[in-house]
Amino acid sequence: MSRRSSPLRTAAIAMATFCLAAPAFARPPPGCDFNDSHFHLTNYVQEGITAADLLKLMGTRVCRSTLFGIPLQQEWSYRESGEVAPTYYLEADAPLYYYSFVDAAIAMAYQALPAEDRARLDPMITGFNPADMYAADHVRRVLTLFPGVFTGIGEFSVHKEFVSPKIAGGGAALSDPSLDRLLDFAGEAGLIVILHNDMVRPFAKEARVRPYFAQLTALYARHPKTTIIWAHAGLGRVVQPVKGHLAYLEEILANPAMANIYFDLSWDELAKYIVANEDTVAATAGLINRYPDRFLFGTDVVAPRTPEAYFGVYEMYAPLWAKLTPEAREKVLKANYTRLFDAARSRVRAWEGINAR
Repeated sequence: MSRRSSPLRTAAIAMATFCLAAPAFARPPPGCDFNDSHFHLTNYVQEGITAADLLKLMGTRVCRSTLFGIPLQQEWSYRESGEVAPTYYLEADAPLYYYSFVDAAIAMAYQALPAEDRARLDPMITGFNPADMYAADHVRRVLTLFPGVFTGIGEFSVHKEFVSPKIAGGGAALSDPSLDRLLDFAGEAGLIVILHNDMVRPFAKEARVRPYFAQLTALYARHPKTTIIWAHAGLGRVVQPVKGHLAYLEEILANPAMANIYFDLSWDELAKYIVANEDTVAATAGLINRYPDRFLFGTDVVAPRTPEAYFGVYEMYAPLWAKLTPEAREKVLKANYTRLFDAARSRVRAWEGINAR
């Protein structure tokens, strides 16, 4: 069968035509509070809420949101847990494995929405193994099969506390050529990247922070044309702020060669460190006020079913919002998202116009 007559190619062309009917950018509800740069529609067993449910939760308080699942599936091993089905990676010793169908599920959930609702969402590709040299090919294939849908890739993890050791076949490393190939392609296609990588291994000594950070910044330096958001500023459930944590971040922020690197203030686990006391709030606010163009807010909630579950993280950060200048607060909560994701959406659509036909 010729490439021109491929059923998959024909379907891609039809989908591209369908997506042209959708408005390119959203008109946010008047007076909305924030854009959500980090949102999981599904959990570690691919269960969650619908995209329509998300939009109901967003209401008029959330302007726009990313839309992605979790790329890893928790295996249910009957030998290990019997009839007790785990729904979270800390509930079982069985491994995690990459679940690539998540991208098709996200695409179909997005496509089922009315055009005006689709314009408020930015779906992200997650169903690839970053340790696999074929990861970039997976992303290219998803863009080709679902043109007009995706804006970026991620959240995906390289080093993540308790998760990386559980991945069947082993986790990725910052030095993997597959990761470079993936980020190169993201830059070529205009895809925005949300990367989770812990600042340091759990329970590591201070002396081990610098080499780990050096690997990450070396990766960033190799990809100056790719827009990368470092999720949670490198922190986690047990990966606490290291000595001089904000100084590490400022090394990136002050380096003109890394102007493409951003940070998301997502997850209640990060919020607990930032709002721990007046000093931590003031120090974090000071850094953001010096570099207001480089931070975005995200909830990092997973399939929330109530407004309380959805908006709890935003409200947890209230002491930080109060310490930011009005300009910085507007950028962190709204303007930086709009600028970065609008640019990515335009670039990806242009790439698809050339390559998805």
